[in-house]
Amino acid sequence: MLRPWKLEIQLDHQSDKAIYLQIADAIIEDIQSGRLKQGTALPGSRKLAQDLKVNRNTVVEALNVLLNEEWLVSKERRGTFVSDILPVLSKTAKPKHDPVIEKNEKSIFRINFDDGHPDSKIAPVAELARAYRQIFSRKGRWQMMGYGDEFGDAEFRKAIVQMANHQRGMQASADEVCITRGSQMAMYLTAHSLFEKGDYVIVEEPGYKPAWKAFESAGAKILPVNVDKDGLITDEVAMHLQSGKRIRAIYTTPHHQYPTTVTLSLQRRLELIRLSNKFGFSIIEDDYDNEFHFGYRPVLPLSSYTELKNYVYIGTMSKVVAPALRIGYLISNNKELLERVGTLRKIIDVQGDTIMEQAVLQLINDGTIKRHLKKATHFYKAKRDFAAELLGKYLKSKASYHIPEGGLAFWIIPKKQVDWDTVSEVLKKKGIRIVAMDHYQQEPRDRGIRLSYGAVSEEQLEEGIKELAKFL
Repeated sequence: MLRPWKLEIQLDHQSDKAIYLQIADAIIEDIQSGRLKQGTALPGSRKLAQDLKVNRNTVVEALNVLLNEEWLVSKERRGTFVSDILPVLSKTAKPKHDPVIEKNEKSIFRINFDDGHPDSKIAPVAELARAYRQIFSRKGRWQMMGYGDEFGDAEFRKAIVQMANHQRGMQASADEVCITRGSQMAMYLTAHSLFEKGDYVIVEEPGYKPAWKAFESAGAKILPVNVDKDGLITDEVAMHLQSGKRIRAIYTTPHHQYPTTVTLSLQRRLELIRLSNKFGFSIIEDDYDNEFHFGYRPVLPLSSYTELKNYVYIGTMSKVVAPALRIGYLISNNKELLERVGTLRKIIDVQGDTIMEQAVLQLINDGTIKRHLKKATHFYKAKRDFAAELLGKYLKSKASYHIPEGGLAFWIIPKKQVDWDTVSEVLKKKGIRIVAMDHYQQEPRDRGIRLSYGAVSEEQLEEGIKELAKFL
């Protein structure tokens, strides 16, 4: 198929407008002027990239914008064409700040430094699809189509507790487990089964605000405690406990503290357990990325200590398999709490996804998950090391940071004061997203930034860190 049209554009690499948006706007202008007519086939992304002397991924991002805005349509096995029905957009009345482009600057980023998501491109999708097919070919498949247990598939719970006991040193039983649709549901169920109006919960600050919102929705009030290089500061916990407030629980991420990535020291672990037992509050332990650890072995959870009387341990399989598959779980030695969790679960969600649980169980049993985790650990360790090299190259004199032993992000603290709101807005115009500081704390202060590396390419890492370095 002939594609005689050639894009003529002078790209401005010094402009605040991202290159992919410059390309998208140039194509829109050619469509509006009639130079590119409806139904015209565009050259392939490789050809456009060669003509413009840019990376192919940049062209792909530009085409995605145009497809999303419906200037272009994609026809399977044929290519990309100018749409027969075009968006209404007046040339003469076009505002200086195009709201359509601004919308896409908020929703489509070339480089997305999220808060530590895994790379879905390495997820065992083919294996999961195979497991689904095999489940539906079983003779007894009809038995899975009815209602199941509000705590989750019995065999899947056994697999989860076996993993927790063998790999994380816990001593739980299958009837102490509830499977949930992601760790946030586990947080919500815990909050509404544990807290009453007027209760207080101690949290780490900076910390994980979605958990705080779950606690507040149950009527609890937040008591923030600072974090340093050894994790949660237990002296501050002790001060809150002496205040006379009705403190029902503490929420902590001791393995890789969110967002700073530090590990809670042994001394403070033991002190936290002592305080929990003395004052009778529960420890809600969020072990959100235990699987991604690059040292000799992960630090055992607080919930593995037999001395601890009241705990709720929360984990997720979503990061292990794929973020789109919502599988979380909670484990607790508090039987009354678990009964309330089950009752509440029936109200908001009669049961989990039994078929998905069976499919993931099959991947556990046939060794797929174990092989995937081994592969993923090598993959993310190599990417962490690459990110560390880039930080040393571009930020060594501008910021302090440590190389984390696990997780999928760095915590970077600038050596000078930084207006993160301004930095975020400028980078957004260049197609780069960073997470705003109010994502981590009640009152934004001049602190660090969580820079993820799991779901971005090496090329994106270098460009993003290089751009960030200009503001530090």
